[in-house]
Amino acid sequence: MDKKWNILFVCMGNICRSPAAEGILRKKVCEAGLDAFFKIDSAGMYDAHAGELPDMRMRRAALVRGYELLSRSRPVRKDDFYRFDLIIGMDNVNIRYLRQIAPDKMLLHKVHGMTEYLRHHRADHVPDPYYGGQEAFLYVLDLLEDACDGIIEAYR
Repeated sequence: MDKKWNILFVCMGNICRSPAAEGILRKKVCEAGLDAFFKIDSAGMYDAHAGELPDMRMRRAALVRGYELLSRSRPVRKDDFYRFDLIIGMDNVNIRYLRQIAPDKMLLHKVHGMTEYLRHHRADHVPDPYYGGQEAFLYVLDLLEDACDGIIEAYR
């Protein structure tokens, strides 16, 4: 296990799902003693929230589970396709967008869906909790925790 994985999580605005995935995976790889082998970041499909912290509701829900979400929103950039080994979209809209903006067709193999890494839950996408209540945020965290465990398992 000497290869470093550079992982970028992507959702719509980079204020709920992708920064939560980033924070969860950061903590899990640190706890597993693998933090030297991962570079983790998150981004959104657009820049309306650029520079903002994650949504307060997601930060609160994550903090209850021990995850501190401190990243700042930014949009996906074409150079991300060269900097990251895996670019993981939260839903089919994100995945289609990533495939459309890829600067080279040879880089499409880097684009994956978060639910590909689920081990215990069954879902075809990670839903956007933005317009939902507390339960929506908790469900998203359940999916992200499961998928992040799957990412670590895939790395090993």
